[in-house]
Amino acid sequence: MRSLLLALLCLLLAAPLKAGEPPLPVLRVGLAEVPPFVMRGEEGGWRGISVELWEQVAELAGLRFQYQPMTFEELLPALEQGRLDVAVGALTMTAERERTVDFSHPYYHTGLAIAVSRDSSLWGALRSLFSWQFLSLVLGLAAILLTVGTVFWFFERKHNRAQFGETPAEGLGNGFWLAAVTMTTVGYGDKAPVTLGGRLVALIWMFSALVMVSTFTAAITSTLTVGSLRSDIQGPNDLRGARLASVPHTASASYLEHLRIRPNHYPDLLSAMRAVQAGEVDALVYDRPLLLYRNAELPNGGLTILPGTFENQSYAFAVSSESPYRELISRQLLRVIGSPHWQALLDGYLGER
Repeated sequence: MRSLLLALLCLLLAAPLKAGEPPLPVLRVGLAEVPPFVMRGEEGGWRGISVELWEQVAELAGLRFQYQPMTFEELLPALEQGRLDVAVGALTMTAERERTVDFSHPYYHTGLAIAVSRDSSLWGALRSLFSWQFLSLVLGLAAILLTVGTVFWFFERKHNRAQFGETPAEGLGNGFWLAAVTMTTVGYGDKAPVTLGGRLVALIWMFSALVMVSTFTAAITSTLTVGSLRSDIQGPNDLRGARLASVPHTASASYLEHLRIRPNHYPDLLSAMRAVQAGEVDALVYDRPLLLYRNAELPNGGLTILPGTFENQSYAFAVSSESPYRELISRQLLRVIGSPHWQALLDGYLGER
């Protein structure tokens, strides 16, 4: 009888093991605040592009997890040391990081960009007056006036010598003057065509000049405005020799280090952007979507983000090396980013800024 009871007890203890596999453990998920990908939410929660994406992936994969907030510099070392299972943030996939940790499938593709201060000073506007773009506009207008003036002189040279001179040089000069005052609608009256051909040219030029003046004024205004906002740094080729800002342990810092450029380091992106705005440095190199999002938080219009990207990069979730969850996370991640909800999530956070 005793042996029978012992056998039954053994069967009862063994039953849960045969019923199925034990539940997955609670994953330790590290978070580093990097708006708009990871941000503090209301009542101590978390939100952002990467956070909402991870929560959808975890739900589809049936993963349980617990967030562990830390600084960006702590994320990958904690993952490498086994203190984390997954790292969530704006993590760029690089060959250097791939040596110590693994990455999921990428979910966002971007690149580095350059932010410079908005130089709206008088010198910024005056500097544009001496630019080749402004000079080319003036030379183009002068060429048009000279052409119209030459036509005036051609018709008036024999019948209106009193106004258009005895010599070709004097006649062309007076024709240029007539074209100029007609275009500006000043019309001093000191020069006027008397021939039929000259008057027809004057009539056509009066109406054409109305459009030309508007076009030229818009072109000049655009040149002066762009010139007042323009920095001497126009792209990555202009970074050498400039005073640059960066944030340590980021892809932008690694890029500058590769170029053997020593930037001024700041603890976070917003501090670096404020340093550019204050004139402490000339420019900031950083991930374009993060620059655009943070720029809306700066006063006085923020910084000027130069168009285009370089040193293209991809964001992904990081997992410990040879993690058993990497394939599962990547598979569910592809399902999420292939859905319409993913694009709506990006538009909601990144929209037009």
